[in-house]
Amino acid sequence: MTLLDLAPSAPLRELVRLIQVIEFAFAGPGALPFKAYPPRPEHCLAFYPRDAEHIAYPGGPARRPKPRAVLIGQHAVVSHRYVGRTFLALQVVLQPGALWRLTGIPQARLTNTYVDAEAVWGAEMRALNARLSGMATWAEMLPHIEAFLLTRLPRCAAPLPADAAARLLLAPASSGLSLTALADYACLSPRQLTRQFTERLGVSPHLYARIVRFDRAFRFKNAHPDFDWLSVALACGYHDHQHLAKDYHAFTGSSPSAFFRQDTQAPERRFGLFEG
Repeated sequence: MTLLDLAPSAPLRELVRLIQVIEFAFAGPGALPFKAYPPRPEHCLAFYPRDAEHIAYPGGPARRPKPRAVLIGQHAVVSHRYVGRTFLALQVVLQPGALWRLTGIPQARLTNTYVDAEAVWGAEMRALNARLSGMATWAEMLPHIEAFLLTRLPRCAAPLPADAAARLLLAPASSGLSLTALADYACLSPRQLTRQFTERLGVSPHLYARIVRFDRAFRFKNAHPDFDWLSVALACGYHDHQHLAKDYHAFTGSSPSAFFRQDTQAPERRFGLFEG
């Protein structure tokens, strides 16, 4: 089993935050666990060169298989992800605004959903998927994925101030930053920032900041399971436990304790690993 966060090569750091490698191999005929995947501040290009990943949304249609490569927009709701017995995901986590820069797709169209990458990049992506499916290891695959992104780099749209504002929100010191302060940082009016931010990231600055803070709390609790929820809340920029519980309910439909218990049943937990 592999669960790795890898830095991209230097030329790609303008577009790519990190590359995640998720590899599972389950033996035996028993039912496989699913991953309750909470919202996190990310836009991704994800590849599934082995068994397909299936996805379902609570209250939505039955689970369905994802294509071999997908572009994933910003989520503000939990999704249930079902791995295969021989599962490999290579998830390119993009810098804020980079998915818009790569595709020109207004990101509100991808909020809480995904699109087949072959529908966007056609023959180039089909050829890349075919190459990846014929390779034996993820280490062989990564240079081909990076090479594809490097071919897209010269064709990218220029970054805009909203992209820099979103990157600022990812920094731990940004907790509690007001919209006015964020707009001043971007040299925009609050209205201009909100419009540009929503086009480039698919959600408002306020919602994105909430997702950043929630994700920080989710990971902090995983890394410190013995901490009580008030301590988690205060460590991650919440005023109190009630505000933390409100975000958990909004983003997962569960209380903090219930979602934490659910996460302990995730596929990676069977191998003694966790997201932290």
